[in-house]
Amino acid sequence: MHEALADLHLLTLTPWKIIGLLGTLLFTARWFVQFYATKKNRKVTVPMSFWYLSVSGSVLTLAYFIWGKNDSVGIIQTAFPMLVSFYNVFAHLRHRDRQETVKPGGPED
Repeated sequence: MHEALADLHLLTLTPWKIIGLLGTLLFTARWFVQFYATKKNRKVTVPMSFWYLSVSGSVLTLAYFIWGKNDSVGIIQTAFPMLVSFYNVFAHLRHRDRQETVKPGGPED
């Protein structure tokens, strides 16, 4: 898994690096999904696909940091968002019958 598949100018691609890059891509894509859902609904919306992308992206990125790079800082900074994402998936599934609404008027307004 650590053997180079391609050696591009300054970037060496290994299977682990591809897994890490795919995880980063999925983790980043969740913001575009959330942006689209919010724009479509004309209110702040976090769809389930946001959490699925969060879980899958963070799992892949965490695998890269554990087995591919062996980077403790990357493990720590990825593990917490992954746990939060798992929690939110289960929370959404547990309360999927209720309509979630975010209303203005909090302390930040």
